[in-house]
Amino acid sequence: MARHERWVMLTTLALLQVVTIVTGVYAVDNDLTLSALTRQPPPAEQTAPPEAPVVTAGPVLAGLAARSGDGPLPTKGTLTRRLTDALGDRALGDRVGAVVVDASTGQRVFASAPDTGIVPASTTKVVTSAAALASLGPDTRLATRVVRGATAGAIVLVGGGDPLLAGPKAKPTGYPAPASMTTLATRTAAALKQQGVRQVTLSYDDSLFTGPDTGPGWKSSYIPDGHVAPVHALAIDEGRQNPGQNIPRVADPAGHAAAAFAGLLKKKGIGVARAVKPARAPAGAAELARVESAPVYALVEHALTYSDNDLSEALARHVAIKEGKPGSFAGVAKAVPQVLARIGAGRGIQVYDGSGLSTSNRISAAAMAGLIALAASPDRPGLHAIASGMPIAGFSGTLGNGRRFTGSDSKGQVGLVRAKTGTLNNVNTLAGLTTSKDGRVLAFAFMADRVPSYAEPVLDRLAAIVARA
Repeated sequence: MARHERWVMLTTLALLQVVTIVTGVYAVDNDLTLSALTRQPPPAEQTAPPEAPVVTAGPVLAGLAARSGDGPLPTKGTLTRRLTDALGDRALGDRVGAVVVDASTGQRVFASAPDTGIVPASTTKVVTSAAALASLGPDTRLATRVVRGATAGAIVLVGGGDPLLAGPKAKPTGYPAPASMTTLATRTAAALKQQGVRQVTLSYDDSLFTGPDTGPGWKSSYIPDGHVAPVHALAIDEGRQNPGQNIPRVADPAGHAAAAFAGLLKKKGIGVARAVKPARAPAGAAELARVESAPVYALVEHALTYSDNDLSEALARHVAIKEGKPGSFAGVAKAVPQVLARIGAGRGIQVYDGSGLSTSNRISAAAMAGLIALAASPDRPGLHAIASGMPIAGFSGTLGNGRRFTGSDSKGQVGLVRAKTGTLNNVNTLAGLTTSKDGRVLAFAFMADRVPSYAEPVLDRLAAIVARA
């Protein structure tokens, strides 16, 4: 399939399918931002809202719609030689896993150290997303509720594990539209007034998530540097003090959210007693109001496009709860592999968080490429949000930041690769999908965790080689 034909596929898909437009102050990009002066990554993953709308459609999805597999596979000898030469680049360091598979058949096209467990960084989000789609289902929504308390005039704000819940300062636009605390307060006030209630005692229930609010293998600088907030079931604006600004993250996301809700109720004409404290909602308490997130498939697309740490941690905890485990990091470590094993993708994956900030995570290139191939299968429509959510080279998310696929050996493949990035200190990973020149959809994973400086250009070159195959 010629390059111009693949561009036609891209254009046709944009016209025929629902095109996802992703923007808004609540979106985040969590992979490291390269310093233009030092050419070294900063010491932890950096989050930043996207500055412009992006279209998350690409030739890979057109290939899926056409059921890849009719054209010939790339010539193994040529592809092996080119990939092997690129893998010899010193920038990758001395521990690299690399796998390319035919997404249609699962046949391995190339492998180097395929079963070595590598620190995956943010490509962990592919695993989290697959588990969320398989366990929770694509159409599930996360609800934040207000229920009656145990005494007259008491109400409880119940966190439903939706970190994208927009606070009163936020002005989110675009897709997916987040649930709004202002809307929740409006509905709550209307319900109370209808019942003749004008004064309440407010408490908040943050008990859905349990255990430590920072993950194993997380650096102590992650929260003060704004890379993630403490993980809580009740939060607004992903725990940001000011929407759209990563620093500072609030120390107590649940208390911060409850205080904001109290302020909104007052503006709606409902008096609130001064003390707003944590408390469990009574079992079976009558619901006064609720708001719901976008469906899980849209949350997954957002999490992958912008490498959203906070949202990925929340999704992982929901998986743990759905699988009968505690909504904690320990529960995630047990539940996610359980779900993946159920769909035939559990081997070679060990995770301790949902975002990939943990340096304890280990995923093999074979496991990563195999999981992406599974998600791309026409027979697995429930997992297709993984493909549609991965950034497009040179266009969207963490591959559209102006520094990826800009080299002479990769810029020709702009628009022809969809992939999830991963960056931590001494770790660079890239895993995703592309179509060969003959139209075969290929899944790949290139993962290195002993990188001496940074290896993004080499990873881009490797993906470009596959796209040219």
